[in-house]
Amino acid sequence: MAHSRGQFSSRLGFVLAAAGCAVGVGNIWGFPTQAASNGGGAFLLVYLALIFILGYPMLVAELLIGRAGQANPMKSMQSVANSPFTHHLGAIAGIGSILVVTLIFTFYSIISGWFISFTLAPVFSLADLSEQSRWLTDFSLSRNLVFTLAFGLLTILVVKKGIKDGIEKWATRLMPLLFLLLIVSALYMMTQEGAMAGLKAYLIPDFSHLLNPDLLANALGQTFFSLSLGSGAMMVYGSYLNKQDSVPKLAAQVTLVDTGVAFLAGLLIVPAMYVAMAQGVEIFNEHGQLVDGDNLVFTVLPALFETMGSAKYVVSFGFFFLLVIAALTSSIAMLETPVAFVCEVTRLDRNKVVWLVGITCVALSCIIVFNFASLFGLVITISTQYAQPLISLMVCLFAGWVWQRNKVLAEIKQGDEDIEQSLFWKIWPVYVKYVCPLLVGFLVFRAYTA
Repeated sequence: MAHSRGQFSSRLGFVLAAAGCAVGVGNIWGFPTQAASNGGGAFLLVYLALIFILGYPMLVAELLIGRAGQANPMKSMQSVANSPFTHHLGAIAGIGSILVVTLIFTFYSIISGWFISFTLAPVFSLADLSEQSRWLTDFSLSRNLVFTLAFGLLTILVVKKGIKDGIEKWATRLMPLLFLLLIVSALYMMTQEGAMAGLKAYLIPDFSHLLNPDLLANALGQTFFSLSLGSGAMMVYGSYLNKQDSVPKLAAQVTLVDTGVAFLAGLLIVPAMYVAMAQGVEIFNEHGQLVDGDNLVFTVLPALFETMGSAKYVVSFGFFFLLVIAALTSSIAMLETPVAFVCEVTRLDRNKVVWLVGITCVALSCIIVFNFASLFGLVITISTQYAQPLISLMVCLFAGWVWQRNKVLAEIKQGDEDIEQSLFWKIWPVYVKYVCPLLVGFLVFRAYTA
């Protein structure tokens, strides 16, 4: 059966779907913990600068390549090649991005399964099912397996509906709900003892930290991963864009929404840490380093919720439900990337491909669950620390050096006829050619020499 490509039905639908792709654990969990570990307001200041210095130009590049190719990352990268060598190189980079996002999905679905189980735990506690509630929050093989499968199935069911009726429809529902939950949760947290100290630490920069090279490196990495760059997902979403849409404008809107979520998450999580400190929960060690940062949402925050009396059930449920939403908006983009590739290569019916690819990805997740100690951290390191920055560097080089400038301009002008005279076009081509490769190259160098 011939594969008919879908398309976003509205600009708002695309912005919310692409922002949902970018929004996830990296924004709700990663950004606040990075901020707390790297000088609070100083990290926020550097991050906000870098999201527009690196994140926005790179996002424009990925979306443009995707829209130009109107295909999966492999074919889209090949479509901008200018020689047999770059054609083969584009294929390698495109397939690499598909493999990377597939690997990310395998561990992401495990973590997201934990979010579901922690969301259900207070419900079971209220129902006086304490033993079942403990099982939901204990690290066990059975718990991990059940909820990895549950989250994987949930993602498959959304992606199965296609671009307009699945991804776009759910993004336009889930993203506003995510913002609402973040705002309500942050406002509630501000009423707790110790929250103002956390708010001060988050918003007021300690400029002595700006000279710390680790802060710059961590902010650069957080900026990079915050927008899902180098995973091929944004390229696929770009391929579903209408040719008449202005990519620079849409990319700016996606960047603003994504940054807004990260900022709101910081307004919730960082004050929550200080509220926990006021309740006697250990947050920082004697050297000022964050205790158990990687497991913050599963250890420190539940300990805080336990101090809130009967409100703990509502607060805990709301917080982890928020994380489930953020995780789902990202996971559907992750699964859509290999689905688009298989659909276009095999020409099979989309529904069959979604089930085939989805079950394969979930099966890989289950293998990691059964071999958690040896595989979980390894897969995260390979995919996010080594492969993703390298793929993004390839995208930089293709957008800045391989893709002919007149063809880039022709592609952009389809959505904005007057862009050639704009400040954007005076800066972006040179910027993506020289500055972005240097910044991404620094991340690659740091990853391979660490």
